[in-house]
Order: sequence, then C-alpha cells, then structure tokens
Amino acid sequence: MLIGVPKEIYPGEARVALIPAGIQTLLTAGFEVVVQEGAGDAAHFSDEEYRSSGASIAPTAESLYEQADIILKVRQPLDSEVPLLKEGITLICMLDAWFNQPLIQQLAERKVRSFALEFIPRTTRAQSMDVLSSMGAISGYRSVLTGAMALPQYFPMLMTAAGTIHPARVFIIGAGVAGLMAISTARRLGAVVEAYDTRAEVREQVESLGAKFVEFDLPQEEGGATGGYATEKSEEFYRKQREQMTAKVSQADLVITTAAIPGKMSPRLITKEMLHYMKKGSVIVDLAAERGGNVEGTVAGEKVYVDGVTIIGYTDHPGRVPVHASQLLTKNISTFLLNMSKEGVLNVNMDDDIVAATLITEDGEIKHAGLKAQIEKE
Repeated sequence: MLIGVPKEIYPGEARVALIPAGIQTLLTAGFEVVVQEGAGDAAHFSDEEYRSSGASIAPTAESLYEQADIILKVRQPLDSEVPLLKEGITLICMLDAWFNQPLIQQLAERKVRSFALEFIPRTTRAQSMDVLSSMGAISGYRSVLTGAMALPQYFPMLMTAAGTIHPARVFIIGAGVAGLMAISTARRLGAVVEAYDTRAEVREQVESLGAKFVEFDLPQEEGGATGGYATEKSEEFYRKQREQMTAKVSQADLVITTAAIPGKMSPRLITKEMLHYMKKGSVIVDLAAERGGNVEGTVAGEKVYVDGVTIIGYTDHPGRVPVHASQLLTKNISTFLLNMSKEGVLNVNMDDDIVAATLITEDGEIKHAGLKAQIEKE
C-alpha cells in the first residue's frame, strides 16, 4: 500500500506528519511512501532528504491524493482538501473530531476510513502513539519561554553589584503533561514555582520537580480524571476554586493555565475581576485558548492586554518547534499505523482497543459511538 504525506495547509501549521528519518521503518514494513513537494519545508526537511530516504515526490496535492491508499496528516483536512479524498482511502490525523462534526459527516459520505489521533487512549501500550502527550510536552515547554519573553523582568535570582534581583514567581494551573513540563522548564530558568491541580495524586510528581503543590479547600466531587484527563466539575466547584485562586494569581508574575476537557469548552478559571488583583506587568499564558480559554479575556491566537496584564492565547505552540514536534509525531503516527498493519497491508481489528477508540468513519458510516450519538442528537 502507498502512504501519502501531503503538505499541511492549515493556517500557520509548520509541522509535517512524517520526517525523512522515519521513512525507512515504513519501507521495511512493506509500505511505499510518496511525499508532496515542499511538505517538509516549514519543518526544515528538504525534498532531497525525502528522496534519499526512499520516498518519491509528488508535484501537487492532487497527484499525491490520487496515488495514495493511506494519508498521514498532522491537522484535519480543510474544505479544499476534502474533495481530494477518494472513496476507500484511509486518513490518519488529528481530526479535532468533537468540534468538526460537519467534516466527520463529509468523510462518512465520501466513504473515507478515518482515524482521529487525539482519541488514542492513555494506556501503557499506547504511550508511544500518544500525540496529545507529545505535543502537550512541547506546549508546556514553549509556554514558559513565551511567558518569560513577555515578562518585564528576570526569571532567576541574581546578586549583582547594583543590587539583588528576586526570582520570578510562576503559578501553573494543571499538572498534566503540559503542566509538568512547564514546571521543570520554569525551575531550570530559576523561577520559584507553585502548581495546582484538582487531582491530589499528582502532588508527588509536582514536588519531585521542585515546585510547591497548592491545595484549596473545595467540595469533593466524583471523578478526578478519566483516561489521564481532568473531568468537568460543577459551577459551585469552579466558583469556590476561583475565590481561593485569586490570592495565588495576585502573587504570581507568570501564570500558565492548562485545563482542558476532551469534547468540552475549556473551564473558566480566571475572571476579569481576578485580573484586577494581579500585578501590573504580570503575564498569563493560556494553553486552553483554542477552546475558549481558561481566562476571561483570552483571544485565541493573539496576545492581548487586560487591566495591565498580558494574556497570551497562542494556539500553535508545538508548531513553533517544528523540527522536534515533527520528529515526535512521526514516531507516534508510524507506531499507530504499524499496530494495525501486516506486511504493508492494513488490518483494522476492532478487538484492538486502540483501533476501536480511534476509528471515526468507515464504509459510509460514523463508527465512533459518542460522535454518532452527538451528531444524531443535534
């Protein structure tokens, strides 16, 4: 079977789904690979590197889609790409399926077999395929660098002839993959770091990285996490959380928020009223900006100023590190593909929990039960 890797055309996307170093693994497994001309340019991988690694080069997206049996992408196809997907082709990418229901319906109508990489379960066996963890780690790292560049002060403590510079205080909300990477990065830069999470079980991880774990007196609610993700709480829970969080954000120089819930809009953790109590010149990096943000006033993709506070809502943190982001995606996507193939042929086994969790459309139908129910309800 022939694997096709098109050039990403999603606005601002610099990553590529397969780097030259990952091609030999697929060739050895029995596949052939064709890459669209210029697909790796934004991630600094040349067409010549792809040729040298054993891939052929397609001059246009149309010629690539016409040849390929399997399409590997980073982002979901845009409207101009959907007509290129022929009947029976297999599409593997991050579909952002919960928020792209019209696209899911189109894929079903075109009889495309599609897999959503964001639905890969967070299990031990699936760790090497987990794109959200890979990209979350990069986002956590980049969030600290972005915040540090926007902050009008040093991060580390410095003792100079002109006086002593006190270290920056960083408060990180959410100690998942992104939050933990943010903690370790901020600590390496010399900041004093505190972190909060609704899941008390992450305390040990937070403290092992040198940060202080913050606890609030909040109502006990069922379900701390599902599959490694935080779950939605009641409005009363969030109200009390905001009350106690105000004191912490008012002391911080940099706040990084990471709270996201699969299939839901991001919970509002910091209100405009809370911003009023923050230091002038302080910075918030909202990693949940793409789904409405954890901060009232966040604008997705932009840096804004509210009441003397800089709020950064960039949604492309992994794309700002395209070399290593593409390297990690190559491993994730290739491992996912090889898990359901044998001698260069796909073997879609629905008894495999990873396959069952990620298959979205096939044979003209929406196969994912949750998505299907949501679409039918609407």
